[in-house]
Amino acid sequence: MSKKITIILGHPNKDSLCGKIADEYKKSAEKNGHEVKQFNLGELDFDPILHKGYKEIQELEPDLVKAQEYIKWADHLVFVYPVWWGSMPAILKGLIDRIFLPGFGYKYRKKSIFWDKLLKGRSARLIMTMGGPSIYDNIFLCRAGIKIIKKGILGFCGIKPVRISRIDKMSSGNKKDINKFLVKIKKLGEKGV
Repeated sequence: MSKKITIILGHPNKDSLCGKIADEYKKSAEKNGHEVKQFNLGELDFDPILHKGYKEIQELEPDLVKAQEYIKWADHLVFVYPVWWGSMPAILKGLIDRIFLPGFGYKYRKKSIFWDKLLKGRSARLIMTMGGPSIYDNIFLCRAGIKIIKKGILGFCGIKPVRISRIDKMSSGNKKDINKFLVKIKKLGEKGV
């Protein structure tokens, strides 16, 4: 069954390993009948700073309006980004701050501690590259960066399941490991998961 997939390249440089991973996923997905849209954060024109919190919503730049449209359109979201300092790059966090707004991603209920999850019906995959070993992230950081985006952001908005793919120790530049990972990415793209 074909899916509508939106790929979000969260690395500011599309000529990075993350860019190559996003391209491989996209090519494989399209080859297997999935519809794919992609946006690369390094190419978008937007202010990533939420200047007044949610007290006053900043007008969305045209690129952010388009990003929201791509997310609403999709059945499946694919986030491709490097892990920097145990979490996502600041530009990806800035995008999330700016577009996963009340009324788009969620809506609090009046006089209630509960909220409506406005992006239900979508699944996601996080594809992350790491310079160091994943054991450091797993044991010392308790997968904090993964929990933030998987549960604190996507889950909060109703997106599930959220699956994880990581390649670690990239600072060593091991081409054999990279090629094996790219084969896995192609298979994920084929299936649209």
